[in-house]
Amino acid sequence: EGYSRAGAGNIGVCIGTSGPGGTDMVTGMYSAAADSVPILCITGQATVPMLSKEEFQGVDIASVAAPVTKMAVTVLEAAQVPGTLAKAFQLMRSGRRGPVLIDLPFDVQVARIDFDIDCYEPLPVAVPAMSRTQADRVLDMLDAAERPLLIAGGGIMSADAAGDLVALAEYLDVPVISTLMGWGSIPDDHRLAQGMVGIQTSQRYANATFLESDLVIGVGTRYSDFTTASKTQFKDPGVRFVNINVTPFDAAKQSAEMVVADAREALTALTAALEGYRVSEDYSREIAAERESWFARTERCYHLGHGPLPAQTEVFGALNELMGDEDIVINAAGSMPGDLQALWQARTPVQYHVEYAFSCMGYEIPAGLGCKLARPESEVVSIVGDGTYQMLPMELATVVQENIKVIYVLLQNYGFCSIGALSESRGSQRFGTKYRQRGAGSHLEDTETV
Repeated sequence: EGYSRAGAGNIGVCIGTSGPGGTDMVTGMYSAAADSVPILCITGQATVPMLSKEEFQGVDIASVAAPVTKMAVTVLEAAQVPGTLAKAFQLMRSGRRGPVLIDLPFDVQVARIDFDIDCYEPLPVAVPAMSRTQADRVLDMLDAAERPLLIAGGGIMSADAAGDLVALAEYLDVPVISTLMGWGSIPDDHRLAQGMVGIQTSQRYANATFLESDLVIGVGTRYSDFTTASKTQFKDPGVRFVNINVTPFDAAKQSAEMVVADAREALTALTAALEGYRVSEDYSREIAAERESWFARTERCYHLGHGPLPAQTEVFGALNELMGDEDIVINAAGSMPGDLQALWQARTPVQYHVEYAFSCMGYEIPAGLGCKLARPESEVVSIVGDGTYQMLPMELATVVQENIKVIYVLLQNYGFCSIGALSESRGSQRFGTKYRQRGAGSHLEDTETV
């Protein structure tokens, strides 16, 4: 997944053994599905005659993986392999991106077939476009709006349409609010960048801008719980929505004006159809003032003067100042994504890499390797908590084995403190979330910190 996300059009491939090799992939498959990232998973399997006969490691991995993939199939004939692979790549690149599993029984793997590579052509990928009628409808809604805004989702990244988004925003002079997956699609220092909308992984000035808007044009967003604050964020009944998305299911959310289209195609069509629309000067001045206020707060968080060790926000500030525009920061779980989303000033589409739709602890360590393989010229920095570090530290051995440079920053707070704080905020206790030894007499976790 790290490799696939590091560049538009990339598809990472992972190979696993039969049995546990496949079941171990399921978490990664759902992480990719939740973030709409294409990955191809290939697993081994018992021979075809022994399927469903409790053969050693003969788990029906296609059935296990089906709910978290776009396609999961066990290939029963060797001659079907080329066609299955072609279908897999077509599906991974069509509509909402996602993972595919191909399960290959051992006898299928070793069989020989006749195949002429010169006769092979990839299956076509449909790229839905916005019609002129739909574009005119959106323009009519813009003409009637006084406080419009754009929401940039992960579909901008999948379509490699960040430049098209910025061009449209500048033409309209309309502010852009990003989702977690769309962060970096417009540079954070751009005058129209208005932060992140939602809950926990958000910025207050972005939420304030949204709550006062009267037209929201969402591009490539599925309106997840983080974006909508479990649907409570969008409370004004007078707000109108336009949803541009490659899937009808997501385009229909928020009772919106549906536009089923690829992000780049739609943004290009809208820009071509526009004629002279601009927001009011008062609205532009208000947006600029809110930006300045938030950046001042960010600077304070970056330079707290905490001691003897720096605060978490100061670590992020130092990294933000040191890293180049094409370098990559990676994070996934705990309290850090919330602080990163509020404070990190992403300047390019590749710089900010957070897996938070599934929030899979341990993601950061192997994802750093994938990103570095995809972009060897970039510095890759994975930020991990001491809880996350325990999940996949063995992948550090792979990084060393491959002789790849990845920088890992470990922030230690002696426990699973994010989930502990959540428990306390709901009136409960921190059950087993601190690293403490159990007392020999008391049987309580009340002795020294581990």
